[in-house]
Amino acid sequence: MPDTDALPINTVLPELRSALKRPGAVVLAAPPGSGKTTLVPLRLLGESWLTGRILMLEPRRLAARAAAARMAELLGEAPGGRVGYRVRFDSRVSAATRIEVVTEGILTRRLQRDPAQEGVSLVIFDEFHERSLQADLGLALCWDVAHALREDLRLLVMSATLDTEAVAGLLKAPVVVGGGRSWPVTVHYRERPLSAPIARVTVEAILGALGRERGDLLAFLPGAGEIRQAERLLSQRLGPEVEICPLYGDLGKQQQDHAIRPSAHGRRRVVLATAIAETSLTIEGVTTVVDSGWARLPAFDPNSGLTRLQTQRVSRASAEQRAGRAGRLGPGVCYRLWSAAEHSALPPHTPAEILGADLAPLALELANWGVGDPAQLAWLDPPPKGAYAQAVELLRGLDALDRKGRITPAGQRMAGLGLHPRLAHMLGYAAASGQRSLGADLAALLSERDLLRRRTADLPAPVDIEERLHLLRRWRRSPNQIKALEEVDAGACARVERAARQWKDAIAGEGGGAPPLSVGGLLSLAYPDRIARRRPSGGYRLSGGRGASLPDTDRLNGEAFLLIAALDAGRGDGRVFLAAPLALDEICAVHAPRITTEQRVSWEARSESVTAVEEQRLDSLVLSSRPLGQVPPALRQQALLEGIRRMGLSALPWDRESEGWLQRVRCLRLWQPGGGWPDLSEAALLDGLEQWLLPWLEGIGNRQQLQRLDLRAILGALLGWERQQLLERLAPNHLQVPSGSRKRLNYSDPEAPVLAVRLQELFGLLDTPTLCDGVVTVQLHLLSPAQRPIQVTRDLRGFWERTYQEVKKELKGRYPKHHWPDDPFQAQATARCKPRKRPPGSG
Repeated sequence: MPDTDALPINTVLPELRSALKRPGAVVLAAPPGSGKTTLVPLRLLGESWLTGRILMLEPRRLAARAAAARMAELLGEAPGGRVGYRVRFDSRVSAATRIEVVTEGILTRRLQRDPAQEGVSLVIFDEFHERSLQADLGLALCWDVAHALREDLRLLVMSATLDTEAVAGLLKAPVVVGGGRSWPVTVHYRERPLSAPIARVTVEAILGALGRERGDLLAFLPGAGEIRQAERLLSQRLGPEVEICPLYGDLGKQQQDHAIRPSAHGRRRVVLATAIAETSLTIEGVTTVVDSGWARLPAFDPNSGLTRLQTQRVSRASAEQRAGRAGRLGPGVCYRLWSAAEHSALPPHTPAEILGADLAPLALELANWGVGDPAQLAWLDPPPKGAYAQAVELLRGLDALDRKGRITPAGQRMAGLGLHPRLAHMLGYAAASGQRSLGADLAALLSERDLLRRRTADLPAPVDIEERLHLLRRWRRSPNQIKALEEVDAGACARVERAARQWKDAIAGEGGGAPPLSVGGLLSLAYPDRIARRRPSGGYRLSGGRGASLPDTDRLNGEAFLLIAALDAGRGDGRVFLAAPLALDEICAVHAPRITTEQRVSWEARSESVTAVEEQRLDSLVLSSRPLGQVPPALRQQALLEGIRRMGLSALPWDRESEGWLQRVRCLRLWQPGGGWPDLSEAALLDGLEQWLLPWLEGIGNRQQLQRLDLRAILGALLGWERQQLLERLAPNHLQVPSGSRKRLNYSDPEAPVLAVRLQELFGLLDTPTLCDGVVTVQLHLLSPAQRPIQVTRDLRGFWERTYQEVKKELKGRYPKHHWPDDPFQAQATARCKPRKRPPGSG
């Protein structure tokens, strides 16, 4: 084999061969560039135990095709001979194939169809450190097969940065450690963090590196959007002597293959790639790497049931992988667009996908495998229990699992499609209703990139999925005409068309008999939690509970009901990307088992009244409602109480008498802790509305009608007759003063009840009045003849003895017509200017 003897992996091949002589598992840890991906499978072809094929798993289609092509080249063959590959939509395999490179999802499908895999002797998990969900599932299933069905089956887990101790412990496997090339990579950091958009800063770094370094350049960006933006900016700054090659997962095969091969015209190349180029691939000619330090990874939000792509910092392990791309063929340079301090703060590894993914596909695969509890299988990281339970509940709602968690016949058919269970459920109905083509088109549109390019925030793409269906039909009639449209992604059209054919063929044998549905009706079978009704305030409420909004200018904005197939999983109202109109009659027909009819009597804050309606509900979504004529009094009263609690006690008709009575009882509860006085605090009154207020609410249904309540009488009923009398004695509403007047007491401060009275009305009173059998002394607010405060005291005798004479001097000049005796102890109290003259002989 040419060009392979110098690869570092050769030094550990004898140890690896020895370890693989025994059935079981082996872990191979070797750095990038060591040759493990292309050389290990070839070197094992002559082993005596290898009576069947080698299956080698790659995390991506591009890597699978590239690895197979390189191995076939080393054998002097084309893919499809002794080395072949099988990926979605493409395969090169024949009866002569000994090494079959597949993507991880292909392995799962093979195992589900034929668990024993008698024709396979070795399964290789390449780049296992990426820890994709499918790789973890494939390893768990293969390990189960090796223990239960195939004791001779061998597993080889290969990785560049894997925690070998963890995987070796799980599989009880020996570890073979290989070396890598010694080509050094010089790493440069920025002095300051990025302050401009990622694409723009990366382009500036690329232009600088092209002027300083030789050879081809590989730049890492988060996603296709940044790549397209960088490609546009570079095209404006670079001449024809530099070839710009985008590289990401949604590109067609020819464009991907073009990006990883040297320029056919000998030009210098700039490859703009996502994380797809981190591992497995050797892009010939690359000596320089520019790394933005960002990646776009899927994150599942269990609260919304949605998966969204999050742009986040790469891990240190990923950064090392990226830098290593520059040292595959010789000494290289890596420009990291972050500071050294930022680098030390990066997480060491990217978390395993299983820890934050939508687990519905995994739960369906396990149920199809006959496993109800994931703990029955071996996992490096077991599926989180909460997310897994949520996935099982979704599958039950899609009729894929029964109540005991066992797979149903419908679930088995869904698992065989290799689609997300939501879309597989929809496809099953589409086949039964004679809508195979429509169902396949919808599944393809929702599983592939959008046909319409995202526009600006001011001019977003329309959300109507039926527009995509119309565009897809036009593409089938005249592809060249559609390619000319700037707003259409021609590559996405081709991928959707290819996927639609696959799904249509997959359900070709299904029967009919179910009634056909609209586009929205079909989609509601996949997304029953995203049936949405327009809110009076604007936007939409989904049956799953959250809100959603459409651009004001979108033509679907204003539809009474929508099925929202794609929306943002962020906080608050999600932004709708794809939707279809939906009729109420169709919702009721399709989802009848989940629709409930209930009478709801509740308090409406806007009208401050009790409302009574009969509602049709789909989960948390109100589909329709109508007023109820007759409402049971008990329900109306309970709703009224709820309204009072929401409004607070201020909604009741408090007046001076009722407020004063309440304050007096509260004071006595404080003054006599063991006296048995009831707790009439605001919190206690609200908690006990059923006991003290409910019996008085007959015939009342709104806040205005509450005002006719006699609150003083209602409160008084809380005390018996004897307690009422005791209240009047211990904490009277009024006190009679020496002038004969009855003055109201103010109990707002329990520590100091106030009696406000003019000074002349207290002449002859020696001591301050008391309450509660002398326990509490009244605070006197002594007033001038003009009712202005002149003194506050709780010691009336002291006032007469020490202060009165000074007060008298001041007030006598101000109020000369009033009586100001020298001796207040002996003077006659009066409510008039001067006391009445006593008749002769009366004294």
